[in-house]
Amino acid sequence: MQVEVEVPGTPEQVWQAIATGPGVGAWFVPTEIDGRIGGTETSHFGGGMDSASTITEWDPPHRFVKEGSWGPNAPTVATEWTVEARGGGTCLVRVVHSLFAETDDWDDQLTGVESGWPSFFRILRLYLEHFAGQPSSQIQLLAMPAASGAWEKLASALNLAGAAPGERRDAGDAAPPLSGTVESVNTAGHPHTLLRVDLPAPGAVFATACPAGEKAFVTVSFYLYGDTAAAVVARDQSLLSLRRHGSGRRGARPVRLDCLDDESLPGVNPEGPHLAELCTPCGAELQPRRCRVENSR
Repeated sequence: MQVEVEVPGTPEQVWQAIATGPGVGAWFVPTEIDGRIGGTETSHFGGGMDSASTITEWDPPHRFVKEGSWGPNAPTVATEWTVEARGGGTCLVRVVHSLFAETDDWDDQLTGVESGWPSFFRILRLYLEHFAGQPSSQIQLLAMPAASGAWEKLASALNLAGAAPGERRDAGDAAPPLSGTVESVNTAGHPHTLLRVDLPAPGAVFATACPAGEKAFVTVSFYLYGDTAAAVVARDQSLLSLRRHGSGRRGARPVRLDCLDDESLPGVNPEGPHLAELCTPCGAELQPRRCRVENSR
């Protein structure tokens, strides 16, 4: 199974984005990579779900191969990443998964992985086009409400209902500071919307609801970039942790962090609404995933 995407940048810039921990964390999930043959790559998907692989081939900035598994009792999977320079300052990124299994019991999982990469590749392309090499931090909110109406409720809460690429959307006073331009929309199957935002900080926000039987996996991922990103994540992660343990309440005065009292931090308003207000858009509490600050400098 293979998936590919054309992205802006030189092979060296693209390699930094797909083959280093800070680079991968800027568009996928928090990741550590020991870039060498025999080194490891560990990706953190939240909820204690980590995926570790061993690097078997390493040829920067063109190609690397890693081997691992997708879970307990799962067969070995070899994953090959390649970067191919194209004209006009772009590169073709290709990922190939090879599953070493004696039965076809794992084919559905391969199909699921294949269908998931295009969404992340849109974030990769946005990152390389607008934010390549900048410090990055990430928050992901997770919930599993009833599938019926989950996306509609989330889209309504974030003012994304009926959004179209190129439109400017603002979540409004009832939601956290979320304002930006719609990059892509999908309303069928696994509905999602990707925005390039300037609030709560410059970056990308990806909102989706994936049906899973009677439930839906609802995620809102904030990929924030620049010198203020870590401060915004620290502020809002603190608030989310406070609400998660029952110490906070909706409408309560937000926790103040000393590092945010400085008015020189553009786009940060310690008195304003926060990402913690996303806790109930779907009728189920959105839990913060483990967040790691990744800095590419």
